[in-house]
Amino acid sequence: MVTRKTVTFGSITLSYLDWETSGEPVLLLHGLADHALGWTAVGDILASSYHPVAVDLRGHGKSDKPDSGYDFDTVMQDLSQLMDHLGWSTAHIVGHSWAGKVATYWATRQPERFISMVLVDPIFVYGIPSIFRLTFPLFYGTLPFLKGMGPFADWETAIQQGKQMKQYRDWNRLQASVFQESLEEKPDGTVGSKFTKTARNSIFDAVLRVPGLIKEVQVRSLFMQPETGVNRFNWQLKPYQKYLLDLRIETIPGNHWAFLVKPQSFGKTLTNFLTSGNPSG
Repeated sequence: MVTRKTVTFGSITLSYLDWETSGEPVLLLHGLADHALGWTAVGDILASSYHPVAVDLRGHGKSDKPDSGYDFDTVMQDLSQLMDHLGWSTAHIVGHSWAGKVATYWATRQPERFISMVLVDPIFVYGIPSIFRLTFPLFYGTLPFLKGMGPFADWETAIQQGKQMKQYRDWNRLQASVFQESLEEKPDGTVGSKFTKTARNSIFDAVLRVPGLIKEVQVRSLFMQPETGVNRFNWQLKPYQKYLLDLRIETIPGNHWAFLVKPQSFGKTLTNFLTSGNPSG
C-alpha cells in the first residue's frame, strides 16, 4: 500500500513514504535518529480515511545528509517544499520528539499550512541558556536512544543492542525492520547509523538554542503524552497550554515511541482527534 519516493529541491534530495490514498493529507515527522519507516503501522491505519506521507528528514534515513542546513528554518522550508510538491496547501502535521518542536516552530510562522497539529512527546520547547549548552554534548553522548547509532563490529552485535532498546522492546517484524533500516555497513566493515554525527550535533544545537513556541498559535492541537514518555509532569505541559489556544492533551499507552510499541492504540487516538475536527466526522 505504500511507495518509497524521492524529490529534489536545489541541493537536497528527500526520501519519503507515500500511501497514495485519498482523504485529508497527514504529514508524519519522525524524531532524532529515527526515520519514516517507523510510522508504517500508523500510516496503514490512517490510510483507510486519510492520505499519509512519512518523510525521512534531512540527515536521516534515505534522504541526503549535507554538512549544514539543520536549523529550524531550513527544515521548515524542506517540509513546505515537500507539501507544495505533493500539491498540499494544508495538512495535518504530526511531529514526534524533536520534530514536535519543528512543528511548533513551523506553526508560529506558517499556521496557514496546518489543518491541525499533533505533538507526540515533544522535547525542549524552550531554548536552553548557553551556560548549560556547553555541557550538553557530554549528556547527549550518553543518551540511551543514541546507542543504536553504533558503530558496531558486525550486524549480530548491532541487533543485540537493538533488542535492548525501548522502542524495539518487542522485536517484532516492524521493530526489527525499523532498527535495521536505520543502519548501514561502513567502508571499514563496521555497522553504523545512517544518521550522521554532524546532523546530530547541528540538530541538538538548534534544539537547545532556539525556542519552539514564542507566541500564541490558533491551530487545533493534540498533545499525545505517553504513560512512560519524557513529558510526565504538569510543569512540562505549561508552555503548550499557554501558547496553543486550541489544545487537547491525551495520555496514551507506551513509551516515547508509542507509535512503534503501541501502534493500534496510538492510531486510534490519532484518528479520533483528526476525525473530531471534521464537521462530517
